[in-house]
Amino acid sequence: MQVPFLDLKAQYTGIKDQVLKAISQVCESQQLCLGPAVERFEKEIAGYCQSKFAIGVSSGSDALLVCLMALDIRPGDEVITTPFTFFATAGAVARLGGKPVFVDVQADSYNIDPAAMEAKINSKTRAIIPVHLFGQIARMKPIMDIARRHKLAVIEDACQSIGAVQDGVKCGNFGDCGCFSFYPTKNLGAFGDGGLVTTNDQKLAEKILVLRDHGQSPRYFYKMIGGNFRLDGLQGAVLSVKLPHLEGWSQKRRENAAVYDKLLAGSPVQIPKIDSNNISIYHQYTIVAPRRDELQKFLLDNGVSSSVFYPKPLHLQECFKELGYKQGDLPVAERLCSSVLSLPVYPELSREQIEYVAETVLKFYGRN
Repeated sequence: MQVPFLDLKAQYTGIKDQVLKAISQVCESQQLCLGPAVERFEKEIAGYCQSKFAIGVSSGSDALLVCLMALDIRPGDEVITTPFTFFATAGAVARLGGKPVFVDVQADSYNIDPAAMEAKINSKTRAIIPVHLFGQIARMKPIMDIARRHKLAVIEDACQSIGAVQDGVKCGNFGDCGCFSFYPTKNLGAFGDGGLVTTNDQKLAEKILVLRDHGQSPRYFYKMIGGNFRLDGLQGAVLSVKLPHLEGWSQKRRENAAVYDKLLAGSPVQIPKIDSNNISIYHQYTIVAPRRDELQKFLLDNGVSSSVFYPKPLHLQECFKELGYKQGDLPVAERLCSSVLSLPVYPELSREQIEYVAETVLKFYGRN
């Protein structure tokens, strides 16, 4: 049996006519950068995210960057974040001349460890960027307590967790702002790059709206130095078509994850732990696996594709070598990078495919 890691064609088949109609309408209007399709999507997604303001931007990476700009992060400012995430989280800080300060993660949730943050705070610390990794919200209550006590901004990197809930609150509503990605492989994916910023702060929203269009307000009069962070009209139209399906897709991912949980329980692998006050969207179903690389090869040899997110923590990446981190500084993140493996969990998987993946994992470890 062949089980791809992700099958975007299966999703597209079910909504093809709606998508092509929406794209055609934008083509006919020729309002291709921002425009009515983006404005409509922003209203819809603000309602879905339960945020007062939602601002479409060019990518999740640019969402992080424009939020840092709006919060006036400058050269020399320090921003606390996790080393176990995609590069863009820390990259946005570094692009502004800031210093990413990495804090280890929790072995069970894979998210940043609030207990390790306080020791990293000093007079240069300006913000915290917790990442809601793989679809689960980081433990925000202690993070927000620390931020308030030290008067730090909080930018939620929710690029992998749109629709995730903690204590009845959707991600993107805990901190000053939330950042989302619509990269095609995300639970809500565009037909190319796209991103979003959510906030409940009107002044911050107004500033981000100006910054995303080069800092001009009105046109050709520049209040500040911004960037080209606009969301394309075509992407707004596609995302509006997909948004009504998102909750169903995420629920199907949860159902698929529950099957894996049952089948892999008691095996040598560590299954994902979802905190009892969280509802995950399972952007990834990520296990901790002994002999990870051997298991991945065995799966591939048996027709199952899988992925490693992430093989090397950010604090040990060459581009951050000047920060002075060394092997052993953040042991949990380092251990996870050598042992995590993400299995197929996309909504269109059949029960038979999920069972086959789990059976193949168990077969590798000598269990039938």
